[in-house]
Amino acid sequence: MSDGCCGPAATEIEQVLSATENAQQSAEIEGLPVVVIGAGPVGLAAAAHLAERGLDFLLLEAGQQVGASIAQWGHVRTFSPWRYNVDAATRRLLQAEGWAAPDPEWLPTGAELIDDYLAPLAKHPAIAPNVRFGAAVTAISRLGYDRVRSIGREQVPFLIRLADGREIHARAIVDASGTWTTPNVLGANGLPAYGEAEAAAVIDHALPDVLGADRERYEGRHTLVVGAGHSAATTLLALAQLQDTPVTWAIRAGSAARAYGGGEADALPARGALGTRLHTLVKDGRIQLLTGFFTHSLTKADGQVTVLSRDSSGTEQSITVERVVVATGYRPDHSIASELRLELDPILGSTRALAPLIDPNQHSCGTVPAHGVDELSHPESGYYAVGVKSYGRAPTFLMATGYEQVRSVVAALAGDWEAAHDVQLDLPETGVCSSGLAEAQEQRVGLATGISGGLLATPLPLVTLGGSDGGGCCG
Repeated sequence: MSDGCCGPAATEIEQVLSATENAQQSAEIEGLPVVVIGAGPVGLAAAAHLAERGLDFLLLEAGQQVGASIAQWGHVRTFSPWRYNVDAATRRLLQAEGWAAPDPEWLPTGAELIDDYLAPLAKHPAIAPNVRFGAAVTAISRLGYDRVRSIGREQVPFLIRLADGREIHARAIVDASGTWTTPNVLGANGLPAYGEAEAAAVIDHALPDVLGADRERYEGRHTLVVGAGHSAATTLLALAQLQDTPVTWAIRAGSAARAYGGGEADALPARGALGTRLHTLVKDGRIQLLTGFFTHSLTKADGQVTVLSRDSSGTEQSITVERVVVATGYRPDHSIASELRLELDPILGSTRALAPLIDPNQHSCGTVPAHGVDELSHPESGYYAVGVKSYGRAPTFLMATGYEQVRSVVAALAGDWEAAHDVQLDLPETGVCSSGLAEAQEQRVGLATGISGGLLATPLPLVTLGGSDGGGCCG
């Protein structure tokens, strides 16, 4: 049977109209900015790369300053020197404005990282007009599309909803929002312990400023630190310096040998010194160690809290204290992207392609290979989670790796696929996890502590912002 005199012609017209409409929609989308979420080191590096390539962008920061999460641990000194903490594109932008780079061998504190690097970068004329503070993202979708609808999906912009009710349209999204605001719970099974919410007033998460701003909360009060990583060790050493302050340390493992490290044989002298000092304090009785401790419940009474452990065999042990520090790592929050089509690894919560490259059962932070846009892509074209959020619960993230991620992603957004696929990671022989620079720095500033995983490329990770148990990327 014939199509009729007008059948084929109508089809051709429809095809032409459809192609014209798609071309117009594509042009409209191309005129929209790339939205970067999070003004930490990786988010600002993404902004710098976008600026260098002449791509319009908007940087949304939930806090009231750059590095809002870093400001929470501003008293902590990193274990990576400046030369590993500055992205190449940001360096070029800053130096063009007369920026005096810090001593490349100096180990900055979190506060110095903000004051000497992130704050000047946010004020750069290529970046400052595009930064919005107090802009908390609550949801991301496609304009007029929920997660189910497919036809024409990639021809419409992203819709970003903010906490104040505003909505923003974007051609692509680089989500560098991190994991600092979503710490792991105290419960040993990944679930909140019974009574954990009710005891929140006496619970702090990793790296309170024990010897500074938070001293009054801890001095003279029996404190329990839960976690086997270097963030826990850092807090324990600080608490041990307070007078008349009992300190208890609880770990799930049957031994603290891994937390003590290799002592003098450690490839990182500062890490070895940290473990040695902690071991000495435990042996001397200054710190009480509880092994095989699986937090099950908390009960508050008379200004104290009793923390009960119950292992898989039903064996119980308990400790009554006045304050608790939870140093059990962090996890990503993908809820803002629940209407996007994400393909997440069921174990780590990273992309499926990235998971085998960062699996902490197979890799330390120094053995994770360079990766970029290919490994970070989701079925939702144009959305990329980068930085520590991209690693899910894996504690193997390094800031230098995050910088390479955004360089590759921005190159892809600019259509430079050759550069996007040419991923490189310039680290010392075994990665910054095992740099020997810490020993020299210890002579200059004393025993340093460090931030890893989520934010910094640190040879001695004392906090695991992306990990499940605070074990440290290399610890």
